Formats: sequence, C-alpha cells, structure tokens
Amino acid sequence: MFSLQSLWTTFRAGSSAFRQGATPSAGPTFSGVRFRSQLAPRQVQHIKRHKGRVPIPIGGSTKGTTLAYGEWGIRIKGMGVRFSAKQLTTAEEVIKRKIKVVKGAKVYLRVFPDIPVCIKGNETRMGKGKGTFEFWATRVPTGRVIFEIGGTPIREELAREALRQAADKLPTIMEFITRSTPPRLGNLVLHPEAPVIESLPDATQTVGTS
Repeated sequence: MFSLQSLWTTFRAGSSAFRQGATPSAGPTFSGVRFRSQLAPRQVQHIKRHKGRVPIPIGGSTKGTTLAYGEWGIRIKGMGVRFSAKQLTTAEEVIKRKIKVVKGAKVYLRVFPDIPVCIKGNETRMGKGKGTFEFWATRVPTGRVIFEIGGTPIREELAREALRQAADKLPTIMEFITRSTPPRLGNLVLHPEAPVIESLPDATQTVGTS
C-alpha cells in the first residue's frame, strides 16, 4: 500500500515544518500510493493503531441495517467480524462480474476499510515496538449492510445469485434483504407492530337501567 519513498518524503516534510516552529501536536500526515482499484484511505494521521474489538450493538440505533441506495442487498446475520480490504474487493468484483449483463446496474459498498492492521513476523522476540503495517481493515458489527445492488431494475433471481457468491467470499454468515426487510438490532429483527383497531360500540346495544 505504501512506498518507502513516499513515507520518507512525507516524514522529512513534517520534520522540517516542526523545526521551523510548527505545532508539535499536529504531526506529519502520511500519504500512501493508492490506485483507483484499491480500497485504502488517501491519507492518515497515524499509520499504526491499536487492534481494537468488533463493536457490539447494545444500544437502540438501527442505522446502517436497512437498504439506502439499492433494491437488493446483504447484511451480517452472524457474529461481527473484521473485513480486510482484499476480502471486500474480491466480493465486489464477484458482484460486478455477475451483474454486468444488466446495463446501468450499480454496486454500493456500505463500509470502508480505514483501520491499519500491523503484524509482526512469526518467531519474533518480544519488544522492539509494534509490527509493521500489513493491510487495511474495517470492524463491522452484526446487522450492518455490506453490499447493495441497484441503479436499474434487476431480477431477484440474478441479484440473489450475485450476492450469494459474494457472501461466500466473506468470513461470516450473511442474509439477503430487500426494501421491505425490517431493520435489525444485533440478533433481534425489529418487526413493525400491527396497527390496533379499536372497535366502536354497537348502536343496537342498549344500556340497562337499574
């Protein structure tokens, strides 16, 4: 993702700005070489970050659990997981290859890998700092929509097959959703409540008198 020449140039620029009296809290911003087909942020403030944990939806927000752009989609049904940029790119290429026969069809990616993952080599002694940058990833909880298909009317059979093949490339259990699918809060699917119809009193009934 990053070239040593670009990192060294950025580091020298940040160091010279610091010597000239710039604020030390800002720090240099690392810019990497990113091609159009790669899922990676254009620039980051810190190239190394803590590992973190996949969030667990324990609140009441259902944001990101329903379709917003397309007519068909897939969302996480199993446990939350960390997707790498390569996994998302592979799944997206599978969908595009399958629906390319439909003119005007679009694929929408609802998540983006912006978390740097650092890995140390096997059989390495402890200490000497954090490992080197390896790949970009994103942490996605249960119920989050990953891919959507839209842009033009697509048959449900074709959409199901394309999204099924994409789900096979991802390391968790996915489910197929439509516009009418209710939102999900973790493992709980929030079905809309049925309207309550109050019965009106019958005009033929008479009230008894004592």
